[in-house]
Amino acid sequence: MFPFHLPIIKFFEEMVFHPNVTFIVGENAMGKSTLLEGIAIALGFNPEGGTKNFNFSNYDSHSDLDQYLRLAKGVYKPKDSFFLRAETFYNVATHIEELDKEPGGPPVKNSFGGESLRKQSHGESFFAAFNNRFQGKGLYILDEPEAALSPLRQLSMLRRIHELVHQESQFIISTHSPIIMAYSDAKVLQLTEEGMKETKLEATDHYTVMQQFFEERGRVLHHLFR
Repeated sequence: MFPFHLPIIKFFEEMVFHPNVTFIVGENAMGKSTLLEGIAIALGFNPEGGTKNFNFSNYDSHSDLDQYLRLAKGVYKPKDSFFLRAETFYNVATHIEELDKEPGGPPVKNSFGGESLRKQSHGESFFAAFNNRFQGKGLYILDEPEAALSPLRQLSMLRRIHELVHQESQFIISTHSPIIMAYSDAKVLQLTEEGMKETKLEATDHYTVMQQFFEERGRVLHHLFR
């Protein structure tokens, strides 16, 4: 029964996060997003993302994994927090638009740079959150944030992560991007059919595939198109 048939759940025992950045990587269907979602909900976030104050639902599809997770927290309590899911960030942007139609108080969009997130490209709206809404001394959970970002924007995101780490922030990030997971002061946890193991960037399947492709593109394409 979902999600307990997923490899990461079947073999799950304990997960220790890096104080700065933890990357959760692996092939599709390994359970990265499901695990991240469960952690976020257990911490009090809305399943579709946003801050802990966001309470809305466009489509109730999340698993009940959060009910089976036991979280151990340190003495440090973050002053800021955000859960960003690439696939549902448009829903967060829509919710912000609806909140800003209500009278009283400053527009919520002011915390995201002042411009409507729905009037920006997907990538620019992501970046508006990274640059404006993420304020430091926070816990930020990001599910595939590279989905709408060009390689150049991914490098810019690395710089922003570094700035926020130096502002006493912690990140938990699910990603397929070797660029994003190249951040040096981090832990990389790779999910496989055998469960979860800590590894290095260069040992991940993502890095190996990309390196082989660019170093031997002709041979790779030759075998691929045969």
